[in-house]
Amino acid sequence: MPIGSEPGGPGLVEALAAQARVLLPVLLPDGDLDWAAFSTLTAGPRGLLEPVGPRLGISAITTADLVLVPGLAVDRAGLRMGRGGGSYDRALSRLPASGGPLVVALLHDGELVESVPAEPHDRPVHAVITPAEGLTVFANRSV
Repeated sequence: MPIGSEPGGPGLVEALAAQARVLLPVLLPDGDLDWAAFSTLTAGPRGLLEPVGPRLGISAITTADLVLVPGLAVDRAGLRMGRGGGSYDRALSRLPASGGPLVVALLHDGELVESVPAEPHDRPVHAVITPAEGLTVFANRSV
């Protein structure tokens, strides 16, 4: 669920939910992510909006066909820089290294860059969407 000025804006999730089942993250006390189907939203920690429905468990991300993730920047190899909490890094580590859902970062223009700092646990995204360039798919995945 985009917050503040994050790409996608406030109508993104509702528009997607009109077409498909949408799972939203629920931040756990340890910083990991649980998942719940889009429903009525309530205020969560750190200014997040979270669905009020039943929790599906941390492995529910593995049932997705498409995973949209936030990011501050992504490089041309698909490495994503987040806000530093590691929540999405943990969630993405549950996905298979090949096959599995398409992982796409939503970015503002100028946030697709040549390189970002990387750690050994970082998992690349397969593509990014920016307002000016639209969809850019990286060599690590075909669509």
